Amino acid sequence: MHPLSPLLNGAKSIAVIVAALSWQTLSEVGVGRFALVVTVIAVGVVIFSVVGWLNTGYHIVGRELRISEGLVWRRNRAIPLDRLQAVELRRPLLAQLTGLAELRLEVVGGGKTEAPLAYLTVREAAALRERLLALAGRTPGETDRAAAEPAAGAPALERPLLRVGNRDLVISQLLTPQALLLPVGIAFVMMQFVLEGSWTFVGIASTVTAMAGVLLQPVRRVLQDWDFRLARDPDGRLAVRHGLLETRSQIVPLNRVQSIGVTWPLFWRAKGWLHMRLDIAGYAGPQSGNDKHSDRLLPVGVFATARALAWEVLPGVDLAALATAPPPARARWLNPIALRSMGAGLTDEVFVSRSGLLTRELTMVPYARLQSVRVIQGPLQRLLGLATVYGDTAGGRSGVARDRDVAEAWWLAEQLSVRARHARGPAPQPTAGTADPATRTTAGTADPAPRTTAGTADPAPRTTAGAADPATAGPAATAPDRAAPAPEDDSYWRGPTQP
Repeated sequence: MHPLSPLLNGAKSIAVIVAALSWQTLSEVGVGRFALVVTVIAVGVVIFSVVGWLNTGYHIVGRELRISEGLVWRRNRAIPLDRLQAVELRRPLLAQLTGLAELRLEVVGGGKTEAPLAYLTVREAAALRERLLALAGRTPGETDRAAAEPAAGAPALERPLLRVGNRDLVISQLLTPQALLLPVGIAFVMMQFVLEGSWTFVGIASTVTAMAGVLLQPVRRVLQDWDFRLARDPDGRLAVRHGLLETRSQIVPLNRVQSIGVTWPLFWRAKGWLHMRLDIAGYAGPQSGNDKHSDRLLPVGVFATARALAWEVLPGVDLAALATAPPPARARWLNPIALRSMGAGLTDEVFVSRSGLLTRELTMVPYARLQSVRVIQGPLQRLLGLATVYGDTAGGRSGVARDRDVAEAWWLAEQLSVRARHARGPAPQPTAGTADPATRTTAGTADPAPRTTAGTADPAPRTTAGAADPATAGPAATAPDRAAPAPEDDSYWRGPTQP
């Protein structure tokens, strides 16, 4: 790593430690002792960072990135580059001032950054990123090719897709519950001070800290998404750049995108705004509580822009033509308010699901990215003859068809399984005599489409007045009697035997 790396890493640790010391500590020990404690901690952190820097290094062997680090506890990692999902170049404020950058690698199945390389010069980091992406996209038999020059040095080769205006970004974050409720909180605190008549330093500092905490997420979003730009590089990958105090430059191969999500926040609808996210295998999902993972596709924009971006990332997917069908009417017992906002659909390219009453969400999952398919029934769902279908991806988020009719749920699961297999390409054919006797079929076997018995619901999704035509919209776009014949081993998805 660069010789200045210990100072930059130490500065981050010192900032975290100082932030952890409360205003109460400062008022108790005094300014002089507080400064002495911080100085001792800073010297210790820098010495520790220097020792770590002297024992940290990386090298590329074949198609592996190997990283060694640690003195007392040695750690050696070998990262296969064929598992590489995305490479991000980050430049915190101190790194921008010193001309350095941090390289972060995201791999399949990782809940956090697998290999942060901090810090390199910008030229070295950009060249290493291009080399790693080139190796990740190669087959083992190909010859080495020269490392590309930094992308920042040849911006003319890229095809710009969009640039988000900073004014719209700021206004969008002002239209959030935190920002709108802040004046109410300030007025409440002021009334308390006026009634109690006490204005202590600790009380004022605590109030300011609490108000800053309320605005932390909107302010962080503005700083992270500042000057957001999206482009296609010469190799057809997405190039994402954004940030003010910490600039980020990320290269994402399109074949690594697991799903796309579109969200319409409640307070944005008056301006017709929405935001889009990318789910990439290796990045921590929202359940991790990590708000710093890079998943932006469109921080704020109008529907026309979102439609064009969806077509760029998932060719053939028209956001304006993604019709969905609602659950059956009896699902109202489980969703008395939000039933009309729920829906699911199948198109030729993606599995679509929508949900949300106040904040509307739409998720698109390409069939080739499905990792597993689940059919879940809770006790109340069993009483009502309903089930929920999940199409899981490696990105952590799933396409969900909630509270569907049982026969329709099993049909959806079968369709997702079949389409996922077809999207990945033909499966290897078994040799003669090796087929599982439990899955062999002979002439005259039943059609693989879901069976129904007397009294069971039609597996084709229902539509209500005003819904899209069943022949062209949602799950009904490929009705069971028109679906491609399912492979013989898909008998599992024919559902349980009805009593």
